Order: sequence, then C-alpha cells, then structure tokens
Amino acid sequence: MTTIRLTAAQAMVRWLSVQMTDEGERFIEGVWAIFGHGNVAGLGEALHGIGDALPTWRGQNEQSMAHAAIAYAKGKSRRRAQAVCSSIGPGATNMVTAAALAHVNRLPLLLIPGDVFANRRPDPVLQQVEDFDDGTVSANDCFRPVSRYFDRITRPEQLLTALPRAMRVMTDPANCGPATLAFCQDVQAEAHDWPEAFFEPRIWRIRRPEPDMTELAEVAQLIRAATSPVIVAGGGVIYAGAETALAEFASRHNIPVIETQAGKSALAQDHAMNFGASGVDGSAAANGAAAGADLVIGMGTRLQDFTTGSRTLFGDARLVAINVQPYDAAKHGATALVADAKVALERLTALLGDHRANAADPSARTAWLAAVDAHCAAPSDTNELPNDAQVIGAVQRATGRDAIAMCAAGTMPGALKLLWQPGQGGYHMEYGYSCMGYEVAGAMGLALARPDREVICFVGDGSYMMANSELATAVMRRVPFTVILTDNRGYGCINRLQQGTGGAPFNNMYVDSRIETQPQIDFVAHAASMGAHAVKAETIADLETQIAQARGRDIPTVIVIDTTAAPGPGDGLDDAGHWWDVAVPEVGETEELQQAYADYLRHTARQNLVN
Repeated sequence: MTTIRLTAAQAMVRWLSVQMTDEGERFIEGVWAIFGHGNVAGLGEALHGIGDALPTWRGQNEQSMAHAAIAYAKGKSRRRAQAVCSSIGPGATNMVTAAALAHVNRLPLLLIPGDVFANRRPDPVLQQVEDFDDGTVSANDCFRPVSRYFDRITRPEQLLTALPRAMRVMTDPANCGPATLAFCQDVQAEAHDWPEAFFEPRIWRIRRPEPDMTELAEVAQLIRAATSPVIVAGGGVIYAGAETALAEFASRHNIPVIETQAGKSALAQDHAMNFGASGVDGSAAANGAAAGADLVIGMGTRLQDFTTGSRTLFGDARLVAINVQPYDAAKHGATALVADAKVALERLTALLGDHRANAADPSARTAWLAAVDAHCAAPSDTNELPNDAQVIGAVQRATGRDAIAMCAAGTMPGALKLLWQPGQGGYHMEYGYSCMGYEVAGAMGLALARPDREVICFVGDGSYMMANSELATAVMRRVPFTVILTDNRGYGCINRLQQGTGGAPFNNMYVDSRIETQPQIDFVAHAASMGAHAVKAETIADLETQIAQARGRDIPTVIVIDTTAAPGPGDGLDDAGHWWDVAVPEVGETEELQQAYADYLRHTARQNLVN
C-alpha cells in the first residue's frame, strides 16, 4: 500500500477537497475560519497550504459565519455545503446556536471546532472547560445534542472513518444535518502515514428512496376516497427538486396546495393551485381549505406547530405524511409514505391516473390575493409611519419575479409568509429555529449560493442589533444584496405576543424597558461604517426608488425605514391566521390575563392530540 505522510489537519483538508457532487463540484465548497488558540497552528497551516483547492474565508463571528454557511446550503437545496472552523473555548461554543439552527432545519453543515490536548500534557490548557468528575469532557460536548453526527478526533487515523461518516450524514436526505468533528489541537499537528487511496476523488450522490408498494397503494386509495383533500408542501419538496412534479400533480388531480415556511415558493404564488400559507401565519384561503379537508397530505414537512395551528387546524381530517424521514412520516398518527417527494408524486400519479378531486373553489384564492394587494398598497397618508405589510408591498412592487425574499425572526416571517407573492424559489426563511441574528449573514450566504437572483433581506432593528458584523465581510468579498431594515424601536413582535397573552407591555420596546435614556440609533451611519451603501427611506415611495438603485451595486445596500410597532400583519385581514399555543399564566390579577387564560382553555379544548 502506497502512503503519504501528512499531518492530520493536512489530511482532513486534502480529503475534503476531493469529495465531489455528481455534477462535478466540491460538496464542501470552502471553509469559513477565525483562527485562534486551538486551530491556527494546525488547521490554519493546512488551509493555507491547500489554497484554492479548498478556499478559506475570514469572517467576523463564528456563529454568523456558520449562519452564512447554512444559508448557502439552503440556497443550494442541500446539494452543496460549507465548513466552519474555530478555536477552542468561546470560538467553539459560539457555533452551538448555529449547529442547533442547522439541526432543526435539517441542513448540511460541517463544524470543525478546535479542542483540548488529547495528550493532556498542558492540562488544563487555556480556555479548557474542566469537569471535576469526567476527564473526557470539553466545551465541545455542547455540540452533541445539536449535531446529527459528533466525533472527537483524538488520534490522526480516526479521520479515516470520521470524515466519511460526516459526509454520509450531510448527504443523507433523511438524516441530513450538521456534522461536528471536534479536533484536538495537538492531533491536528501530528503526522501519520495515510493511504494514498484515501485521497482519491469520491462522488456523493443524494439518494431518492422509493416508496414501499403497500404504503403507496394505501395512500393512493385514501386520495381516491377523499372528497376534499389538501396538500401541505414543506421544505422537503424543494430539497427533493420536486417543484415541477408538485405543480403537475396538484393541477392534474385538482388538489389545493398550502405552504409551510420552508415550503413556500415550491409553487409560484400565481400557480392556480397555490392557496397560500398554512396555519398560525396562514391565509384565509389556505386555512379554509385545511379546515374543510377530509384528507391532509403532508409532503416533506415536519408538521411544526405553526403549520398545524398547534394541532387545531385540521380538525378530524385523515392525515397522510409523505416524507423521506420515517420519524416525520409517523407524526400525529399519520398514514406514512416513506419516500423521496418527487418519486412519491410520480408513483402516485401512475396509480391515480386521471382521478380528480372535487373542484377546488378558486374564489377563496382570488379573494385572498385581492385582500393581500389591498393590504400591501402604499399608504394614502404619507405622514404616518408605514406598517410591515406596506413595506412588503413596496419591495414586491420594486423587484422582479426572480427576487428572493429572506428573513428569520420577529414579525416579518409571519408577514412575509402571509403576504409575499414569490415566483418559484423566491422565498428563503429560517423559521425552524427562528434565530434572531441570522438575517445579514444568511443574506450573504444566500447571495453566494444564488448570484443569479436578487436577494432581499428583511430584518428588524432588534435582530440587526444582535448580529450584523458579516455586513463587513460581504463588503470585503463584494457580495451584493439589499437589506430592508425596519426600525420599530424594540422587539415589536414579542411586544404584541406579550399583550396578546394578557401581559402588560414590559421590557420589549425601549419605551417599556428600565433604561435611563431612550436610544436613538443611527443605523445608516452604522452600516456605512462597515462599508455598505446605506440610506434612509423617508417614505414608501422613496423605499421603492432606493431598492431599484441598489440593483447595480457590487456591495450590500442597507435601506433603513421607520415603521410603526402597533399593527400586526393580519390587521384588516380578520379571517387570516390561526391560533398558536403559547402558555398563559393560570393565575393572574388583571382582567386581561384572566380573559387570555379563558381564551386559552377554549382553544386547547380543540387540540387534536390523537392524530
């Protein structure tokens, strides 16, 4: 056997550089890195040595670098991914939140945190977390519950098995998620004689599991027997590349499609069978179709509580779950069809033939879209601060069908799911973890994945304040996207939730917080200081103008606009949305709290905990 002598870090990066997709691209496009104690000497040297064969990019914060990598993987529909490496200690634990985000959203991410010395000679080393009762523990054990695959590399030759296992997880459609290889810093620098065959290029194909024939026949029979079925399209439709198959299936069999946050834009909004968003932040047309359905067909969705209205939306309907992951297919007592979404649709169509369900009522969809247009129209009184819907309307009017709206937390995710009318693939939402601070870094990652599309990042002032530093990275790398920064002077979304559950306004808006001075933050100056083109839009019309002007730049544009904190996205659309289970205190002195608890009991009595 022919061998080559390399350090463990050199072997890792060389191996990663030749792991290919079936389209001839590296699966791991490159590595985000902040060097420090625990990775600069080992991985740093290796990454420098391999150069453009596995490029390294410098970021500003380990968590936000990982957010960019996650958004890149989502933008590539899980066909490619990026790695993120850090020092030990705080550099490593900064990435735990991002690992959880990737885990919840089922997205591929390779995390390589530095770790303590395997030989324990300098024990305890700088930044080492000591467990008085377990000598094997390090800070990186925090990654265990939020990683699909976790390994600690304490000997160089462990990479021979650990690296393929990590790749298997990231390319597995059912088990996809973050892989963490905690890399002891002394081991990174240790040499080993590696088999040259280990570094032969390898192609990783993402499989398409075929359905079990018995399950397939049962589901086909349920669809034939249903009088008013509805499809709930989740992110699995997009990751399977099943958008066209879904459009053809829904049209051929006359079954309305309603959307989750992850599944929105699998069908373009103008598709006749797209009835809009499902659940808590859903449309009147979609929720009406769901409430009246006798068969709900979940497709590539994990049936999160927003989708199901905390298990009150679907009533007594029979539930079918088509999912590549058996865990998701068996949720809520569903009849499971474990398969790739595209394959399942093709096989079901072959069994259903020309079968068509009862005519879906197009008037509900037409009325809903008319209400959206009215709600998103420019305000007649330009002296009043606009609401989120009016901002969304302005952006929609100023962008083309190829624009991608992206967001993560606050009021905007619900408003966008409700009101944004995308073309196919024109929506990117991190709502599995709803992580504040994802937006700016995520916009950069998405723009890197989809340079052919205009990327519009919606972010509130609260989320922007949590993590904005990768704006400087995007400027340095010349990655253009447009940030719409809505400033309502606090956490407006949670303020409304607080009051909606009987609480008093407290500690969310600056005005309701225990502070001596109300902040007057100049977001334009802040963004400009990092090199972005930053402007203040004084009106909705001005916002539309500034969006058009941003299109020709090769750096990010940040457009700040003051908005009102008072209205929610559904104001004026009283028949939209659905209940969400947020626990209300059982005992309280105020009339508002007592009424909120009475409403809570009324809604929980409707929860279907059987299916």
